[in-house]
Amino acid sequence: MAFSGSTYRRCKCTEPKTDDTGQPLLDAAGKPKLRELGSACPDLNKRGHGSWYYYLKLPDGPRGERRRPRRGGFLTQKQAEEEAQRLWNEAQQGIDVDSKETVAAYLRRWLATRVDLKRSTRGDYIGILERVFIPTLGHLSMRELRTRHIQAVFEDIWAENTGRAENRHAANLARATCEAAHQKWKTAAKPRPPQLRQSWNEAKAALQESRAKPRQETGPGTQLKFLETLSSALKAALREKLITENWCDHVTLPKYEKPRPLVWTDERVARWRETGEVPGPVMVWTPEITGEFLDAAVKHRLYVMFHLMVFRAPRRGEATGLPWAEVDMTRGTARIVETLVSNSAYEVWEETTKSRAGNRTITLDSATFALMTAWRDVQREQRTQWEAMHRTDPTKYSPYVNSGYVFTTPDGQPWHPDNVSKAFSRLIKRLGLPPIRLHDLRHCAASFSLAAGSR
Repeated sequence: MAFSGSTYRRCKCTEPKTDDTGQPLLDAAGKPKLRELGSACPDLNKRGHGSWYYYLKLPDGPRGERRRPRRGGFLTQKQAEEEAQRLWNEAQQGIDVDSKETVAAYLRRWLATRVDLKRSTRGDYIGILERVFIPTLGHLSMRELRTRHIQAVFEDIWAENTGRAENRHAANLARATCEAAHQKWKTAAKPRPPQLRQSWNEAKAALQESRAKPRQETGPGTQLKFLETLSSALKAALREKLITENWCDHVTLPKYEKPRPLVWTDERVARWRETGEVPGPVMVWTPEITGEFLDAAVKHRLYVMFHLMVFRAPRRGEATGLPWAEVDMTRGTARIVETLVSNSAYEVWEETTKSRAGNRTITLDSATFALMTAWRDVQREQRTQWEAMHRTDPTKYSPYVNSGYVFTTPDGQPWHPDNVSKAFSRLIKRLGLPPIRLHDLRHCAASFSLAAGSR
């Protein structure tokens, strides 16, 4: 169906405005006022003079407003006709061709409608949109947005990654230089030459300067998360008929493969002790190393939680957020129904489990059940002691918080998830064990299950 409207040619040439007597009109500075000749310019018949415009007659809007979009700047009449036809076809498909909403305005409006998001997910979305896409794409209108614009955002990220890799390499060199300078100063005969101390100080300053530069790259997994967030927003825009297609569908990213867990074999442990190199981002202890950890950590105040995570694999937030009300000490089971979540601002809040599958019941093995029973008695004793200290010195000791959680600090507060991770990292470093993340204790649980099944 051909578009309803017309194409025409006009230019930016001007001539003085005149009054009824033909005299030029002057502005406040005494200069002649000008008006554009537009379609009346006598030079429009000359080749290359002016440009082509289109004018469309679209159906009136929902409130009866007239819709007559115009656009110019085309070199030929054919180009203007083709663009007018494209816009007309989109309008017939229900696309809002009159929309002037910017990408920034739309993304914020879309996020405001996502009342279904969990607080942690909303925080991730806000960070991605406000930090990555709104500064780079926000000035565009939704009608202007195309795949090439989104692709350019990721090309900038790749260029930034190159710079960060160089910064990381420079920081490593600076650290080696600093360590060498320190070693020379440390092993020098006393009285040590002052130039050695000066060299060490200069190396420390260079190391501090290199570490101040960004070194953490935006990896393929993070880039994919960025794109999926924007794609989710554009899917909604597609349903709203703001755009004709999801421009994220054609963006190319580096291939992402989820890291596979690697086991700390004897050979890998020996190499790590020699060089400090960790073979991969996700490492798993062998049952022997895990047993060594549990034996050495038995007196740690978080031992029962660590034991539970090793043998029954709750996530960090599920363990810290486990309430006694969901622990059946008669049947020896625990229902995982909620989790404690934290953000970069150190705030903590409760959320439902990560997915419906995460809402589950775990059976406590005999050793874990015995530890939980003993811990319940310890927790009660801690409460008695804390309440007594509060009565004695209420200015120093706050009232006991009956939070209802299984794992608490002496004043009854639940453990901050980040503090649990930090305590775990400090502990394994002190014990000299090969490093893993707290989350990777879940993989240790799987290893124990497999080992138990093979016997």
